[in-house]
Amino acid sequence: MPYKPEQKCPLDGVRVLDLSRLVAGNMLSLQLADFGAEVVKIEPYRGDPLRHWTDEGVSPYWKVYGRNKKSIRLDLKSDDGKNLFSKLVTTAHVIIESFRPGVMEAIGFGPQEVLGINPKIVMARVSGWGQTGPYKHKPGFGSLMEAMSGFAAKNGFADKPPALPNMALADMVAGLSGAFAVMVALREAEKPKGSGQSIDISLLEPLHSILGPDAVQYRITGKVQPRSGNRASITAPRNVYQSSDGKWVALTGSTQDMAKRLFKAIGRADMINDPKFVDNSARLDNVDELDTIIQGFIGQKTLFENLEFFEKTQVTVGPVYDSPDFEADAHVKVRGVMVEVPDKDLGSIPMHDVVPRLSRTPGAIRRKAPDLGGDESEILSPLYE
Repeated sequence: MPYKPEQKCPLDGVRVLDLSRLVAGNMLSLQLADFGAEVVKIEPYRGDPLRHWTDEGVSPYWKVYGRNKKSIRLDLKSDDGKNLFSKLVTTAHVIIESFRPGVMEAIGFGPQEVLGINPKIVMARVSGWGQTGPYKHKPGFGSLMEAMSGFAAKNGFADKPPALPNMALADMVAGLSGAFAVMVALREAEKPKGSGQSIDISLLEPLHSILGPDAVQYRITGKVQPRSGNRASITAPRNVYQSSDGKWVALTGSTQDMAKRLFKAIGRADMINDPKFVDNSARLDNVDELDTIIQGFIGQKTLFENLEFFEKTQVTVGPVYDSPDFEADAHVKVRGVMVEVPDKDLGSIPMHDVVPRLSRTPGAIRRKAPDLGGDESEILSPLYE
């Protein structure tokens, strides 16, 4: 069982006060919690809204992204809540908050105030648009960032509307970016003359940063690349193709040698020197015909037959999986990508194990997601002494 309540981890001793709500802040604090940080979720009395995203009365998001954390309830608008939070700040290394810009300042806990209480503290501030700029006070849900960043314009098929992701992509990317930023800031704070600081994490900028060199390409060509569905705008072949049993495989031939190997494998060595397919540029110009030829071959075999055939011929092909397919895969099982964690509602539940994998000081799943306020005695009692 990978559930290891007593395992020591590299961030043991780091205390994080997590005031955030919903996905981005919880993704950020999860990365720290998985590697040993004591993440104290400071929730309103109704709980983090993530708890209320439920399927059949159970909150899968909270069970996964609340793991390895503790929970207390505080009303930061009350004098008692403010007093307790001030005391907690003296014990902490990191604060994570995801309120609209200005809210923390309004309640007396902006960066200037918390650094005055604890000069070494790192304050990660997650918001839709960032702490500055003309949009900073606008509502900032991830869907807006996925639209404005350029992601939706790139995603989907040319003859269909722009496509938003069916997951909290902007939030997840911001959380990962924020965790990296927190570690950089902690490294600075731990220097002999180092100090704490605030980190401005918008949902917009981290997502935009991973979309590729679109601005440079536009500067060079003066053209916006059209949506290309499952194809790639810079290499061919690259697509998904349907097997005879209705299942799908993904295939990419993004190097010249791989394209040649593919053509030989499907019995079309003549395509290697065909002017329509002789190099990547030619293949992009004739991608419809190229995909038709590949689909014609793949469509004659089942998924298993295709995977077996292309593995033998060393062509880069992989299956298109859904969640149960992924869990059942032999490689996923051997690697331990998914783990079973004890759960009071379902007995046990599957979730991703800690990533990335460290050889000497790995992270671990040490605690189930906490009940609302379940750690108040442990966290708050010492503050009254």
